[in-house]
Amino acid sequence: MSAVARFDLKMDAEEKEVVSRAAALMGTTMAAFVRTAVKEKARELLDRESRITMTAQDFHAFTMALNGAFTPNAALQNAMYTARKVKRV
Repeated sequence: MSAVARFDLKMDAEEKEVVSRAAALMGTTMAAFVRTAVKEKARELLDRESRITMTAQDFHAFTMALNGAFTPNAALQNAMYTARKVKRV
């Protein structure tokens, strides 16, 4: 059994009436209706925000950058040189 957490929500009378009518149409309680709707919306948002969408041109540039030869710039070369001098224990 998973842990249960409480979440209180205040809404004005008009919002409550809309949610109440929608829940009744679904044949469920207001709490169950709100839980379902919130979970669905949250999953949609998390799914959308966890992806990167690129145009074909962007994807081509990205793959070319990944597949191309890597040459570190001066700052990175300096950092690698400094890192090699650090004694590791």
